[in-house]
Amino acid sequence: MSSDVVLTSALRSNLLSLQSTQRLIDDTQLRLATGLKVNSALDNPQNFFTAQSLNNRASDLGRLLDGIGQSIRTIEAADNGVTALTNLIEQSQSIVQSARDTLAASEGEARAVGTVDLSDVADITAGTFGAAGITAADTFNIVTTDSNGDQISETITVAAGTAASLAAQITDVFADNRNGEITATVTDEGFLSIESADGQSFRIVDSDVGSGTEVTLAGFQALGLGDFFQVEDFNNGGADTRAAATIVAGNNLQSISLFENSGDLLEAGDVIVGSTILDADGNTVISGFVANDDLTFETVTDAGTTTVALNLTATTSFQDIVDTINQDATIGELVEASFDSSTGQLSITSISDTLNTFGVTVDTVGAGTFDIGLGDPGGNLDPINAAAGVSEERVFSFNNSTEALDALAADYNTLRGQIDTLVNDAQYRGVNLLNGDDLTTFFNENNTSSLETTGATFTANGLSITEATFRSSTDIELSATQARDALESVRAFGSTLANNLSIIQTRRDFTEQTINTLNAGADDLVVADQNEEGANLLALQTRQSLGVTSLSLASQSQQSVLRLF
Repeated sequence: MSSDVVLTSALRSNLLSLQSTQRLIDDTQLRLATGLKVNSALDNPQNFFTAQSLNNRASDLGRLLDGIGQSIRTIEAADNGVTALTNLIEQSQSIVQSARDTLAASEGEARAVGTVDLSDVADITAGTFGAAGITAADTFNIVTTDSNGDQISETITVAAGTAASLAAQITDVFADNRNGEITATVTDEGFLSIESADGQSFRIVDSDVGSGTEVTLAGFQALGLGDFFQVEDFNNGGADTRAAATIVAGNNLQSISLFENSGDLLEAGDVIVGSTILDADGNTVISGFVANDDLTFETVTDAGTTTVALNLTATTSFQDIVDTINQDATIGELVEASFDSSTGQLSITSISDTLNTFGVTVDTVGAGTFDIGLGDPGGNLDPINAAAGVSEERVFSFNNSTEALDALAADYNTLRGQIDTLVNDAQYRGVNLLNGDDLTTFFNENNTSSLETTGATFTANGLSITEATFRSSTDIELSATQARDALESVRAFGSTLANNLSIIQTRRDFTEQTINTLNAGADDLVVADQNEEGANLLALQTRQSLGVTSLSLASQSQQSVLRLF
């Protein structure tokens, strides 16, 4: 029969002390091995779960850092696009300035450019064009002056073929028979262009009315030249109206120098009725006007036609002509008249690019002549002579368009196209802040703190940059205004991007620091102090050694009994 080992009280106390010390040694060794003083909820529930909460939030914020970093890259991609877009718009502004300079330098050029694309028309005398009034063998005249100021005219007989063949025919006629005063081309856009080679004004007019073979106003409109033309009265004692246009070199329509019958230079206050006005060579250019004759002035824009009539009296002067034009509420907004008494010249200046044509009609009771050289500084291009009881009209078109301006417009439109392609390429991972996309950046784990970066549409249409023509100062200034407004919009958006980028970067740094704080707080709760735990282990090992020694001492009394045997 066995029985339990009987330990003395001293031995049992030492044994319990050693067991307790061993457990403490085991716990300390675990802390040293894991680096944690709280390894589970059993060690310290409050610290364990608090540290776990802090670590979970730090982990959530760590995942948010990835999204914040991608937001930064998205904004950087948009900012790169803004920089490139700014360069393109500034370059377009340079082109506009070049167009301004070119327009200023081209004030002495006369050019009529159509508005209908004829590049794909195989035969301008057939189909809808033929129905509009252009058929083979129709004729029109181009009239200009040579280098001596003498009038020259060539008749163009339309042949079946393309617009390019018609342009070549016009050029060849003046090259073969003259000195190439008039040239014609088809632009890259397919528009028919007719211009003077030396900057002089010229007229386009259909052939004698009634022949049945003249190009009508509808025909010129079909060719895209309708804005330059009006139906003029060529009565000369009988019914005669024709489609015609005088293309003025520049925006100023100026008469020749006018002289009184005495040979003195005409002044603004000199009367018209009953006077004979001469040119510098002594030829009569104004005569035959009597009281109740009319001079009528007409302006035509896309919005309509406006006329104002000056009924001549015994005291009507050239200053009255000037006042009649300038004081009319509508016409005065389109043209400006003046008379220079020092040179004896009447001037009509186009002051609005909305003006298509300006007309002068002589409507006489008597037989009046108004041949003062309007449209031609030499006085030989466009005389107006009215028979008794009938009228005669001339229509003038102001046009400053040149091939150089067309080339600049093409360059501008190329840049406009590049704006669209650049914007399309400014996306990052499918988000394009320059093409209307928005970006949301979250800064906390429950998405209650965020920043919305609102995108903008910076395509050419989004920036309201329309295609340029540079046909007039109004067109040029429109492009200048659009480019300026676009640049302001892009710069403002760039500033907004920079501000948002700064905010996101600040929040990124803040989030990183917050993660460090959370991790440090969790460590404070559960991480063991290695130095402290090392000292504890050393103390426990010493205690264990002492306990063993104490246990040995406690057992010596029993050993003494053993020695009795």
